[in-house]
Amino acid sequence: MTTLLVVHHTPSPHCQEMLEAVLSGAADPAIEGVEVIRRPALTVSPTEMLEADGYLIGSPVNLGYLSGAVKHAFDLSYYPLLDSGRGRRFGVWLHGNEGVEGAVRAIDGITAGLGWERVVETVVVSGKPSKDDLEACWNLGATVAASLMSD
Repeated sequence: MTTLLVVHHTPSPHCQEMLEAVLSGAADPAIEGVEVIRRPALTVSPTEMLEADGYLIGSPVNLGYLSGAVKHAFDLSYYPLLDSGRGRRFGVWLHGNEGVEGAVRAIDGITAGLGWERVVETVVVSGKPSKDDLEACWNLGATVAASLMSD
């Protein structure tokens, strides 16, 4: 079975809403053969990162950057993934109230360095997620999960 690892930091109700929408999309019954594993960024292990076939990464944007928790998850597993993680598929969702460019640039740099393949555009939400925002999160989860079905 293919594994989709959802690494998230969800300190606010808005981040939680987005996470639940992403998880709902990833777990759509039409998507078969993909096990969705959910881990908070501060508890995900490098081994779990290495064993995953694809990733969904969610972070609040604090002071224009990824949360420290998500950055920490990448710091722990970056070098172990560097040689073995190339070509893995991923998607990202971010929640910020203003100035998310630094977080987008950081995630783009980290994932490019790892050689990961972005499956769908990053979902960026400011303030309370709208119905359209939550639908974009659902689509993010479903698209990344579906991209792993044939693996």
